[in-house]
Amino acid sequence: MILKTALGERLVYRGDFALGTLMRFLPIITQIFLWYAVFDSIGDAEGENATKIGGAENGFGFREIVAYYLLTMIARAFSSMPGLASGIAREIREGEIKRYLIQPIDLIGLLLLSRVAHKIAYYVVAVAPFALVFYLCRDYFEHGWPEPHIIVAFIGSLIMGFLIGFFLEAAIGMIGFWFLEVSSLLFVYMLFSFFLSGHMFPLSLLPDNIEAVVNFLPLKYLAYFPAAVFLGKIPEEDLPMEMAIEAAWLAFFIIICRFAYSRGVKRYSGYGG
Repeated sequence: MILKTALGERLVYRGDFALGTLMRFLPIITQIFLWYAVFDSIGDAEGENATKIGGAENGFGFREIVAYYLLTMIARAFSSMPGLASGIAREIREGEIKRYLIQPIDLIGLLLLSRVAHKIAYYVVAVAPFALVFYLCRDYFEHGWPEPHIIVAFIGSLIMGFLIGFFLEAAIGMIGFWFLEVSSLLFVYMLFSFFLSGHMFPLSLLPDNIEAVVNFLPLKYLAYFPAAVFLGKIPEEDLPMEMAIEAAWLAFFIIICRFAYSRGVKRYSGYGG
């Protein structure tokens, strides 16, 4: 019932929702021209002597970098949670959260179902544009479709990326129980997430000492990891361990989020309306 209601809310303004969804595809054109200019400036963007950046083994050529960017769009569509942390903090600050405390409703479960509804509504609208874009850009996927077990790992990484993104941002929102304003903290998180999740460029392009540190962080599972899995940049012998680490991070953030909520409710004073 909660999922059905949340899905209905997302589709009330269908035109606005559809237009906002379609506008997100415009940066693809800019990215293709940008990366072409980058590769063309340091060598040949295409052809037999096409330049690779990031090393010969796990490096990226122009076509691979475009394919990578397209795949990170899917990953970020799963893991991004716009307005989640700020919405939780606002409800705490304004006292609206007390309605969840006097009703038999689990706040975290309600928010999770609401986000699931949002993603379902998003992909119902975006599936056709995604299909068209990937069809037009099919030549950038030089190696074609990966093996079935890689596809399963890719889908699993997307699902866990969605859950990590949700519980991570929800945990940041729970800080509102202790501090009235979390916008500065959220800004810092979004800044680091944009760069360290691999949304802007593949993390393998970082210097080795920095890459080693970034690989210890959970942010790579929000964008870089699913795309790297699909493109075969994760060695198959390392894939089970990487999936297990992602699952461990997910369990960690679920515990942190639940713990912060239970402790925050105990000190909540019910200020606001």
